[in-house]
Parts: sequence; C-alpha cells; structure tokens
Amino acid sequence: MNNEKIIKPANGYLMLTIALLLFFGGIAMAIRQENSTHLIATLIGFITFFGFILVNPNSSKVILLFGKYVGTIKTNGLFWANPLYKKKTISLRASNFDSERLKVNDKLGNPIMISTILVWRVTNTHKAAFDVDNYENFVRVQTDAAVRKLASMYPYDNFADEGHTEDITLRSSVNEVSEALEKEIEERLAIAGIEVLEARIGYLAYAQEIASAMLKRQQATAIVAARHKIVEGAVSMVEMALTELNKKNIVELDDERKAAMVSNLMVILCGDKEASPVLNTGTLSH
Repeated sequence: MNNEKIIKPANGYLMLTIALLLFFGGIAMAIRQENSTHLIATLIGFITFFGFILVNPNSSKVILLFGKYVGTIKTNGLFWANPLYKKKTISLRASNFDSERLKVNDKLGNPIMISTILVWRVTNTHKAAFDVDNYENFVRVQTDAAVRKLASMYPYDNFADEGHTEDITLRSSVNEVSEALEKEIEERLAIAGIEVLEARIGYLAYAQEIASAMLKRQQATAIVAARHKIVEGAVSMVEMALTELNKKNIVELDDERKAAMVSNLMVILCGDKEASPVLNTGTLSH
C-alpha cells in the first residue's frame, strides 16, 4: 500500500477527563475503602496517558501498530488512540534548502560554481515516511544531482564570436532555467511525496581558475560592441557633414580633400582622447 490514509482518533480532551478520573478515583477509593483492588483503575488510567497524541498546526503524525501502517493524523489538536501505537512526526510546513556551491561543467565544458535555493514541503506522509530512508537527506542529494544535470544542459553565457548562439543560458535566461530546474527536482522528489514550491539558482559564477580570463573576455566583448556603435555613429555624422557642405555650397572639396576631411573627422569622433585643434590661417592646401 502506497497511499496515504487520513484518520481522526478519539477526542483527546474527553479521554483526558476519563483518564484523570480513573487514576485519581482509583487512588481515592483504595484509601477510603482500604482495598487495593481499586488500584486497578489507577493502573488503567496510567496506561491511558500513553495514548494521547498532540498534533501541532502544519504538522502530522504517522501511526504504526507493530510495523503496520494505520494512518496519518493531519488535523491539529489533542487526540487519543491505542497506547500501543507508535507515532512518527512529519512536518507539513514549507522548508527552505540552500544547497552548497557545486563545481560543475556547463554545456561548453567551462567550470562554474553554482548553487540553488529550494522551497519544498511534504504532501504525502506515507511516501515520505516509508518510501525513502530519510526524506530530508533525500531532498539534499537529489537537489544536488538535479543542479549538476541542469548545468550540463546549458552554457554559462552566449559567445557569438565562437558560433555558440544558444537561446537559453544560465546567466541570462533566469526564468527558463528556473522552470527547468523546478521540473527536474520535482520529478526526482515525487517518489518521496514532496512538492516543490520554488526552485531557482542562488549563486552562479565561473570557477576561480578561469574567472579572471572570462572577465577579460566579457570586457573585451563589451568594448568591441561599444566601438561598433561609435563607428556607426561617426560614419553617419561624417556623411551628414559632407552632405550639408555640398548642399549649402559652403566650400567645394575635391576627392583628396574629402578623404582628408573624412580621416580627420573619424579620428576625432572615434578617438579615446579629445582632439587638440590646430588653427590654419592659410589656404586649404597649406
């Protein structure tokens, strides 16, 4: 039997009253009538105390009788059941798990450091109690395995210069990666009757041995992209300048002078440092 069975034992407050009456009533009658036979009621009342079960909010009690599963109590309150029952407490609260930082290889083989944050809770107490040895340790081990598998499925970043144009990457596709991680972990934890409420990457970085090189690579990529934009803007500005000069007949330039003007403007617009102007008081040729 792999199905959870919900039970609700007898009212604990009523049984508490009966147990107290039996315990103290037996003592009182034995003293009053000087007959030790009444102590049997006291013994019964004492044994009755072992049958009380207290269930806190968002908690449960798994009940066993000589190794046989009887059922699970999920309603909070005070109950009474067979004193021979064995009770095992399983929390139904949502729990957080922050995994350790694991060193794995991404899809491109780059070593990265990654960890995950998992929010989970038990939904099937029978599976959590009997289908796995320790469900809390099971969550930790399976989460680490799922993170390792996920990291190998996607690249850390998208490097278009090497022909790697993946749509989903670990760094930029946060929502897609979180959904894939949550699905992977949920499939692994289903055997333990555990529901995954949220799963997301908590830490992501290149491993220490390549972190410096990858940082320089990212900076170089950013510089190249910025230069590309600067050149595009400079070409547009030079084209506009030549067009306006020609349109308004301010000055006539031959091909050689146009080339010199284009060269000077490109140097000024694309240079890292500000240009130092030189005042020419002669002609355009001198």
